[in-house]
Amino acid sequence: MLGLARDPALVATIAEISSSEIRATDSVLVSFGTRHAMSDTVSNTRGIGAARRYLFNKLSGYGAACGGCLRIEYDPAMMEMRGHPQRPMVNIVNVLAWLPGRDTTRVLVMGGHYDSCICSRSDLGPLARFESTQDAPGADDDGSGTSTIVELARVFSKHFPQGLEASVIFVAYSGEEEGLYGSTHLAQRLHAAGYKIVSAFTDDIVGNVVAEDGSVDSTSVRIFGADPDNGPSRELARYAWAAGWVYNPSFRIVPVFRLDRISRGGDHSPYVSLGDPGLRFTERLENYKRQHLPTDDFAHVNFGYVANVARLNASVVGTLANAPAPPLALARRDQASGGQKWMITWQPVTGAASYEVLFRHTFDPTYTKIYPVGVSAAPTGSPPGTLSFLLPDQLDDGWAAVRSVGANGHASLTSAVPPPCPILATRADSVAAGDLIRNCIRAPGR
Repeated sequence: MLGLARDPALVATIAEISSSEIRATDSVLVSFGTRHAMSDTVSNTRGIGAARRYLFNKLSGYGAACGGCLRIEYDPAMMEMRGHPQRPMVNIVNVLAWLPGRDTTRVLVMGGHYDSCICSRSDLGPLARFESTQDAPGADDDGSGTSTIVELARVFSKHFPQGLEASVIFVAYSGEEEGLYGSTHLAQRLHAAGYKIVSAFTDDIVGNVVAEDGSVDSTSVRIFGADPDNGPSRELARYAWAAGWVYNPSFRIVPVFRLDRISRGGDHSPYVSLGDPGLRFTERLENYKRQHLPTDDFAHVNFGYVANVARLNASVVGTLANAPAPPLALARRDQASGGQKWMITWQPVTGAASYEVLFRHTFDPTYTKIYPVGVSAAPTGSPPGTLSFLLPDQLDDGWAAVRSVGANGHASLTSAVPPPCPILATRADSVAAGDLIRNCIRAPGR
């Protein structure tokens, strides 16, 4: 994807990211021995309770340093452990640091999970993931991701104490290993409160650079963006891919066009299931001999690599949180040109100074053309205020997208044209969708 702006203030923020700060946080998390969601909540030196109080206090310190710009909170929920034979109710507690934006209705969620487990004990069978007493250091899974989130909260609160255009939540999730409990709760909570989720990211397993066979890769990272190809998560993956090239081109991004690793899951998944753009960051080389085991120890985390992941996170979050909301675009074949051209239309977006229309062929992984668009006249038959662009490319052979651009030069997430079809449960849903259902791409079988 072309055309993302390079912001000097964001460059300074990225430069502030410190591998030693990340290392120090992970070291303390590992020292608690186990951070299983069902582990000790009373001790101040061991278990999930000690870990969450440590995170709360550390984030509170950053909030105090920026004059109260961060709002720190515990985010609890009593949730049933569905896979456990006794189905106990467990208090799942996320730790949140809100950086309010100028538009408090739009929220970016940047998270990692601070719980850990010895999930691979063969003697316990399916109950292994509920073992909560044995040491589970979780230095890479996911002390690395949690430490990255804490560091991002530090640098963003320092450099943007007045916030960005949209709000950002830096979140340490609990209950990931037992079934994505913390992220499921927060995603549902944010939706119920009426927030518009701009994006939901998770850093999960972002510190290993040596595979089981000894091969090494410390210069690339994977990002996972779910189907469909014109859906919001895939567009978010393309956005992150572009931001990485702009701010840290020597750290290569490997986009993976699926929700997650095969038969695996992460804390972005609950958001994706609710229709939000979601993305997972994960190390390029995983070592399954050091996941969900006592061998996932501090000595095997490469903190220079983790810092590079944090820099990528910062470039994506900072760029997207400073942009206006994306427009919802539609297309219709232009009869005057004989059907080869398409008219792209959308409604104006608050805060947008201009717009861009992008194009790629269906076999291109990302956009190859960009067309700047100002405020144009409404095409015949369109509602007043509608903006339009006559696409010179044959849309039957590709995908187009529209994004809004703020006065600060930051571009929004792209809205693909044609968009995926919404799920219509009732006739009222169909009426509300309007032109969208005559222009969308239906999934097979629908």
